[in-house]
Amino acid sequence: MSEDATYFWTKDVDGHTRIGLTKAAHEALGEVKYAELPAIGDKVTQKAAFFSVEATKAVSEFNCPINGTVVAVNPALKDSFEALNSVEDGVAWLIDVD
Repeated sequence: MSEDATYFWTKDVDGHTRIGLTKAAHEALGEVKYAELPAIGDKVTQKAAFFSVEATKAVSEFNCPINGTVVAVNPALKDSFEALNSVEDGVAWLIDVD
């Protein structure tokens, strides 16, 4: 899958940068079955792999859009990846980075 910045949105949340999946990512991936995310405290690097996903249309690894340290992981993803299947803005967020 193309490493396209249009697959992620970013926004400021409580002084951190939140990274999430866009509608374009949902359309390209299909239903997410499994995802592997960095842990709190992990360093992420722009243009380096930080997120892998298994979905109905693809198995892909994605590069991070920014540099920083992970300060939060979406708690809704702890037991289920259903939140990643939402195209509603703000729901399909992955991590917060400082």
